[in-house]
This record gives sequence, structure tokens and C-alpha cells, in this order.
Amino acid sequence: MKTPLVWVTMTLVGAIVVTASFLIATATRGANTSFGSSAGQLDVQTVASGLVTPWSLAFLPDGKMLVTERPGRMRIVSVQGQLSPPLKGVPEVWAAGQGGLLDVITDLSHAQNGMIYFCYAERSGGGGRTAVARGRLVINATPRLDDVKVIFRQEGPPSTGNHYGCRIVQASDGNLFVTLGEHFSFRDEAQNLGNHLGKLIRITTDGSAPKGNPFIGRADAKPEIWSYGHRNEQGLAINPETGDLWEIEHGPRGGDGVNIIGKGKNYGWPVVGFGIDYSGAKIHASSAKTGMEPPIKYWVPSIAPSGMTFYTGTMFPRWRGSLFTGALAGQMLVRLQLNGNTVTAEERILQNLNERIRDVRQGPDGALWLLTDSSAGRILRVTPAGQ
Repeated sequence: MKTPLVWVTMTLVGAIVVTASFLIATATRGANTSFGSSAGQLDVQTVASGLVTPWSLAFLPDGKMLVTERPGRMRIVSVQGQLSPPLKGVPEVWAAGQGGLLDVITDLSHAQNGMIYFCYAERSGGGGRTAVARGRLVINATPRLDDVKVIFRQEGPPSTGNHYGCRIVQASDGNLFVTLGEHFSFRDEAQNLGNHLGKLIRITTDGSAPKGNPFIGRADAKPEIWSYGHRNEQGLAINPETGDLWEIEHGPRGGDGVNIIGKGKNYGWPVVGFGIDYSGAKIHASSAKTGMEPPIKYWVPSIAPSGMTFYTGTMFPRWRGSLFTGALAGQMLVRLQLNGNTVTAEERILQNLNERIRDVRQGPDGALWLLTDSSAGRILRVTPAGQ
């Protein structure tokens, strides 16, 4: 039986489309690509690849990188992009839904003590909760973590797989700020000071509540809470110009926001906001209420911001003082131009990269370093063209 001409034609057209799509994707994901920006052309170099859903990146004193993979692995990556074997000593994680091994940072005195802090989803009561641990990084032929200890466990109804928060920042006094999501199904708990859902906490490096926390001594409140009324906080950084703590969190369909965090303040979720439920139903009575802090910047529709860094380097002089965040749903790098505590402009960069950007960090070299969020995740280095 002869093959119909129309079928052959359609097959050839389909093959051409698939091939073209593959070539475009391959070119976009190549080792080096160039993109335009307000700072001129940018080179984007693939430093490392083959990471499975990388979530967080921390630079070590010798320029190497510590990277977490959400399924539960932590690796050391050389400046040349070589991946170490998974580190021994990492606790078992609950890698379900959005959970797994998440943020990691180095101690302010890491060069002397080798300490790191990391957070992850831990199995609890048929679901998961956010746990924070510390350990001493040992780098040799078989890198590992020693003296690992869980210093904090989130209290409240467990998550079925969503909204763990899990960003960490260490303040100059040594205390840790940690974001804790509201587990999606328990959004009203973000207003309940009796648990840790939808909260930002402040703890010491042994997990206790330091003096000065706003709710210490209240029987109806957890002493670790620093602020509340949060949804799913995916960015956290200290503004080097002011010393203020800044946070970025996800809204539902609309309402992702940037907040400047104040001690004991209520950031409104789910009472106020700028989004709607995924079903299209209304969530909030209004976008503002007395006693609840408004964001200094919000996105409608959502871009799903993730990771956060203030740029202080010299490689991009026009961008000094800007705030950068990645975008998951938005698949781009976002630069927010600031004048004090006001966002004066937004720039969307690397949109043709077509990849979810999970984390953004300023490297010791002054470049911007990114993690792409996929089963074939990469570490990218962004520099001015030709550098």
C-alpha cells in the first residue's frame, strides 16, 4: 500500500519543527550565550551542569561552591565546574513535592570553624516540616559533613509537599534568620503565633531564641518568631547599605511581594494581598489593613521569584545597589533598581534563556551566579561580554 503524500509531507514538517526546536534549545542551553541588558551585552557561561534540581549555592573561602540538590544531595563544585561526589553526613530529607534539601549558607567565620547551616524538609507525621541543621564541612578526597546537628524543627500541621520557605541569612551578630512557609493547605495558620507556619524566625546557632525576639514571654506565641503573616518566602537577604532584612515571597495567582522585615510585624497573609486563589476564587477582603505591612513591590501576575542578592561588586558598575532575584514561573533574572527603600525601576533579563532560575548570588569575582531549576540543572556565570 502506498503511503499517502499528505502523511509524508506532514511527517517531514513535523520532523523539521522538532529538529528546529531542538537546535534552538541546544543553542540557548549552550556553554556560552549572549544577552542584552541595561549594562550592555552579557555573557552567560555554563560553569557546571548535570545537577538534579539544584536549589542553593554558597561560596567557600577558596572560591569553590557548595550546592544543594533538592533530592537530598550536597556537592562541592570547583571553579572549573567539576562536581564532587555527594557529601557524606547529609541527613535524610523528605523529597516530595517542593520539599527536599533546600538552602545552605556558610558561617561568618567559616574559614576558621568550617561551619555551615542548611534547611530541608523532614518527614513528620505523614507529611513534612522544615528543619534547620548545622555541620562542619570537611573537604578532602571524600568530602563530608561532621558533627551534624538539627538545631530547629518547625512546629504546626505538617505539609503534604508544598510551601516550606527555607531561606537562611546570618546577621552580623551571628544569629540566624530563617523563612518558614505556611504549608499551602494551612494558610490561616500564618496569623497564629502559636506555631511556626508562615513565619520568619530568628534563632541562635544552637537553635534557641535569642534575647530581643518580640514574642518571648508570651504564652500564646513561639519565642523564635520574628515576623508573621507570610506565605512561602523564597528570598532573604540583608541590605548592605542599611542593615535591614529584606524578604521575597510567593503570592498565589498574583501578589508575589518584596518586604522589608520589621521586628514583630504582621505581613498580612492571608488577610490582605494582591492575588486570587488558583481556582479563581477571592482570598482577601482587601489589599491593605491597619496593622499589616504592605510590600514595597509586588507582581501581578506572579513571576514566582526565588533567591535574592544585593549587588555590591564592580563588574557591573551601573548595577551597584540593585536587588536581583531569579524567577521560576517567569523564567528570567529580575533586577530591581532602588532609591533607598523604594523600587524605582524593574529590568527583566535573560528571558530568552527559557529556564527557571532558582537562586542568584554575587560571586567573589563580582559576577552574578545563577542556578537553573530542572532535572538537568546548571550553574551559570553572568558577566559583561568579553570578560
